[in-house]
Amino acid sequence: MTSEEKKAYLLIKSVIFHYHGLDEDEQAILEETATNIQGHDELEWATQFIGEDYVNAFDRAKDYLSDVMMDFPPETRLKYICLAWDANNRKGYISEMEATAMLKLANTLGIQGDFLSYIKSSN
Repeated sequence: MTSEEKKAYLLIKSVIFHYHGLDEDEQAILEETATNIQGHDELEWATQFIGEDYVNAFDRAKDYLSDVMMDFPPETRLKYICLAWDANNRKGYISEMEATAMLKLANTLGIQGDFLSYIKSSN
C-alpha cells in the first residue's frame, strides 16, 4: 500500500469516526489500523486534515478523495469503504448519519451500487 493509499484509507475511516466526535473506541480502531498498515504518519496527516476545518471536514475529504481515489481501481475504492463500514460495525453500531456519509462517499467514488450490495450481504 502506497502512502497515498494509506492516506485515503485512513482519511475515510477518520472522517467517518469524527462525524459525531471521535470516542476512545474509535481512536483505538484508528491506531490499530495505522499500526497494521504501518501508517502512523498518514493517520497524523488525516487527523490534521480534519482539524484544519472540522465543520467542513467531510466535504473537504470527499473532494480530496474524489481527486485521489478515482485513479484507484474500483475494487480498491470499494475495499476501503467496506473496511470503514466493518470498523464501524466493530464498535457496535453505525449511526444513520455515518451510514449516509459512507453512501454519499461511495456515490462520489462511483461504487455506490457495489457498496449497497456489500452492506446487504454483510447483514
